[in-house]
Amino acid sequence: MWLELILASVLGFVIYWFVSRDKEETLPLEDGWWGPGSKPSAKEDESIRPFKVETSDEEIKDLHQRIDRFRASPPLEGSRFHYGFNSSYLKKVVSYWRNEFDWKKQVEILNQYPHFKTKIEGLDIHFIHVKPPQLPSGRTPKPLLMVHGWPGSFYEFYKIIPLLTDPKTHGLSDEHVFEVICPSIPGYGFSEASSKKGLNSVATARIFYKLMSRLGFQKFYIQGGDWGSLICTNIAQMVPNHVKGLHLNMAFISRNIYALTPLLGQRFGRFLGYTEKDLELLYPFKEKVFYSIMRESGYLHIQATKPDTVGCALNDSPVGLAAYILEKFSTWTKSEYRELEDGGLERKFSLEDLLTNIMIYWTAGTIVSSQRFYKENLGQGVMVHRHEGMKVFVPTGYSAFPSELLHAPEKWVKIKYPKLISYSYMERGGHFAAFEEPKLLAQDIRKFVSLAELQ
Repeated sequence: MWLELILASVLGFVIYWFVSRDKEETLPLEDGWWGPGSKPSAKEDESIRPFKVETSDEEIKDLHQRIDRFRASPPLEGSRFHYGFNSSYLKKVVSYWRNEFDWKKQVEILNQYPHFKTKIEGLDIHFIHVKPPQLPSGRTPKPLLMVHGWPGSFYEFYKIIPLLTDPKTHGLSDEHVFEVICPSIPGYGFSEASSKKGLNSVATARIFYKLMSRLGFQKFYIQGGDWGSLICTNIAQMVPNHVKGLHLNMAFISRNIYALTPLLGQRFGRFLGYTEKDLELLYPFKEKVFYSIMRESGYLHIQATKPDTVGCALNDSPVGLAAYILEKFSTWTKSEYRELEDGGLERKFSLEDLLTNIMIYWTAGTIVSSQRFYKENLGQGVMVHRHEGMKVFVPTGYSAFPSELLHAPEKWVKIKYPKLISYSYMERGGHFAAFEEPKLLAQDIRKFVSLAELQ
């Protein structure tokens, strides 16, 4: 017992020493060129051009022909979603896609918000820009940049946008009314893919900062999950004076001594200050952390090493693409869904919404370029990029959704983000927070902004 207390005390001192080293530094605001060939000598066209999502009968005919040629392999008996996407349920998804899904109607829905494109560092960057339909007298909207991840898209935010831009109509207070900008990461959605190696989260952060500057915003809020959380973190590290607040629903936390403390066991978790909710979400550690990471990270190793190989198959087969992506919307929403024959997909999402996200990847042909983002960020290893060891010194809020892939306790988050002013244990929800639980996320963003405005 005494030995355990001594070891815990020593570890506590090491953690205190590690946490207390708050060195404020910023990422350099550099420049880049990601278009084909050499950077031209002429000044880049900075105009902002309206854009519309379009389709054609030929595009839909080609999709249907490819779906009709789908060759299914029967699943193992009782395998449910343990081996990946269950092909028996996949037949139902494919039948709906082929016979009921109306892509032309979904294109109209996509175009309900204003779309634009603009050239930045040689790439055509796509974004939607939604302004409030009405504002209380004498008020100005708060600019909010929202960034998606993989295998999502800007469409993830379609249900949360009205809660932020028109809260009163949706039963929320109009104390905070936002002007929302949702860009597509280069190589995702309708943003042009890089022609060069090396376009990572830091380069994307710089591009999105330039986008906000081009739109006339000198100070703004930023929000993200998945890759969006890293990109937004990099923006805060790069231009902290321009970021009024950073809100995340996932955190990339490396070089964090606290992340090792759960190995000491649940009893020491309480001694080290973890809450009962933290302990519930972290233990049994072997199952909820180690086995969970092993089960869900196979795709990551492929995409961080040789993304183009599997990309060839996914870019050629719409059904293969759907199975590959939709599997993530099952187990990343709730890991227990792997026990269900249908992966629980329709418990939180409609097939219409899920297939709309798939169609953005399919019609834009961006699955390969989206997967390369893993290679650019992780292909050189972990803890090799400067930003990974840097802290973030802007007001930060965090939504801890209980079914996120890996729970990040407040103590972990606060090491990376010392100005954490809001940390919320969310009632329900998983990885795709804005898509799955738009109202809960909107309420937490509003709560965070209220606190940030008091700083």
